Amino acid sequence: MSNQVRIFDTTLRDGEQCPGASMNLREKLEVARQLARLRADVIEAGFPVISDGDFEAVKKVATEIRGPIIAGLARCVAKDIDAAAAAVKPAGKMARIHVFLGTSKIHREFKFGKAQDEILRLAVEGVKRARQYVKDVEFSPEDASRTELDFLVKIVEAAISAGATTINMPDTVGYATPEQYGDMFGHVIANAKGAENVIFSAHCHNDLGMAVANSLAAVQHGARQVEGTINGIGERAGNAALEEVIMAIRTRGDYYQKLHLGIKMNEIVKTSRLVSRMCGFLVQRNKAIVGENAFAHSAGIHQDGILKKRETYEIMDPQEIGWGITELPLTKHSGRHAMAVRLKHLGFALSDKEMEAVFARFKTIGDKKKFVYDDDLAALVDDRISEVPEVWTLDYLSVSSGNQTVPTATVRLKHTSGKKSPSETRQDAGIGDGPVDAALKTIDRITGKRGKLLDYHIRAVTQGKDAIGEVTVKVDFGGKEAVTGKASTTDIIEASARAYLNAVNRVLAKG
Repeated sequence: MSNQVRIFDTTLRDGEQCPGASMNLREKLEVARQLARLRADVIEAGFPVISDGDFEAVKKVATEIRGPIIAGLARCVAKDIDAAAAAVKPAGKMARIHVFLGTSKIHREFKFGKAQDEILRLAVEGVKRARQYVKDVEFSPEDASRTELDFLVKIVEAAISAGATTINMPDTVGYATPEQYGDMFGHVIANAKGAENVIFSAHCHNDLGMAVANSLAAVQHGARQVEGTINGIGERAGNAALEEVIMAIRTRGDYYQKLHLGIKMNEIVKTSRLVSRMCGFLVQRNKAIVGENAFAHSAGIHQDGILKKRETYEIMDPQEIGWGITELPLTKHSGRHAMAVRLKHLGFALSDKEMEAVFARFKTIGDKKKFVYDDDLAALVDDRISEVPEVWTLDYLSVSSGNQTVPTATVRLKHTSGKKSPSETRQDAGIGDGPVDAALKTIDRITGKRGKLLDYHIRAVTQGKDAIGEVTVKVDFGGKEAVTGKASTTDIIEASARAYLNAVNRVLAKG
């Protein structure tokens, strides 16, 4: 058995299924590039058959990203497998098809209405069809943690015999406990014929808060691949947070003896921040490893101990994972080349046109604040790559507000119906419960799109009174799911209006 634990990242597939976390193609590519820099072993880029957008995203990642294995998800259904094969084909020898099929009693009876023999047949057919396209096939008996052990052994044996090279046994609904989940792996690995010839994988959800603990228990019992997402994002309560799994194995080398990872540790914090910006999900301050308070010490006793010897209250070196690595900031006098060098260092690949647009914003921000830090630059790039075709753009905004004044906003927007159509300007004014509310209600009046604000977050990108304010909104326009909008500038009212307009344009782009 190999001592390397593979890291299988499903941020772009399972993570993006989290309501409100959807990313456009460009955002997905930026995340995939950063995952490659992190040296993730496998990137599950999406579920190709679900939509044309998902298919194109997987195909684009498979075409442009080199290093990790690129996987596409598919049910044990012919059209799913064919779509996944076509999407991952550009990855060549690094392509993987990941097929899954529900195996628990509750899934067999209520989801499929099929007996065990029929489920076995479908699994074998699915794996064999996938093997016609690629040599690397992963099979997942969905809801494995609630599947009868004897049947789980049978279907794992059947999948291995059909050609599966990786067997993933997911805790699909976050039901398992660490002891139970670990014992399941130990039992299947000991009893399934051919188990020694494949890699076993753990995929855990966090419904009971045990996704990371369950993943580590699986590793202790023979799993050599762990699946999860950056920051633990995902459906319901999320997936196993990969940064926590990675650092648990790394930090407790005394316990997880001889196990090793291929991860580039100092990219962890950068990856966490990028995923947070791209999907619009803020990382809680007390989040392990990547939260802003993860290495903060306020108690006097702790501070004294840290000053004398760091290890008294810190079990990890924050710089090892990317905290505290600072670079010389740029100023308004910095040129285009200096900015381009910094962006390349941060991992962004921009076209000449995009570089010009970011540089224009950089100069504007540089006039408003003394220093432009790396996080400021990343926020400006995020604004650029998060853009959708702009039907509506902000041209003018003026607000008046105070504790003895009715909050009022005057907004002027430019409207463009197509590339060849000249833009027209529309202006209106309105009142609201505060300057932000007044601005958003006025935008509603102009655009005719009535949105219900479900969530509103603002954070300072860097420290200081002149920090850029980054606003993220989630808005319900009456569709199937909320739409995320993002924007950043030194004026938080303007950032709020631009973020809301970003959400409006996303809705219009979807038709």
